[in-house]
Amino acid sequence: MSRAVFDYTKEILEKVSFNSELFHKELEKAIKKLFPHEIEELKIWLNSFTVDRPELRDCLELVV
Repeated sequence: MSRAVFDYTKEILEKVSFNSELFHKELEKAIKKLFPHEIEELKIWLNSFTVDRPELRDCLELVV
């Protein structure tokens, strides 16, 4: 069940990545729902996902 939530979170973040405000809000929601080990995995994913999206890089401080 939990893996499905994590995968769904990534899918949503990809879909809203066109808008940094939406991305920020969805990331905040995801952090509240995910387990600590999933948040660590999300950090890794975010680092690679935002490499060519500098407008989203400031959201990384939410998962630090």
